[in-house]
Amino acid sequence: MPKLYSSKDVTKVLKRAGFSQVSQKGSHIKYRGFYRGKLQTVIVPNHKEIAKGTFNSILTQASMTLEEFKGYF
Repeated sequence: MPKLYSSKDVTKVLKRAGFSQVSQKGSHIKYRGFYRGKLQTVIVPNHKEIAKGTFNSILTQASMTLEEFKGYF
């Protein structure tokens, strides 16, 4: 089974990649930042474990590969 990341892990990586928190509504936190020359908006659920599909969606929203994510981790 692949490693599941927490919202704290994802938040740490996004901040290192240049994203900043814009707002929060309930348990979902919105981050914005320039990555690869484009303004990206990423929504992260504030959960202990983020599901695999949701994590893949976060990577897509951030235009980031898994290798890039692990590089910031």
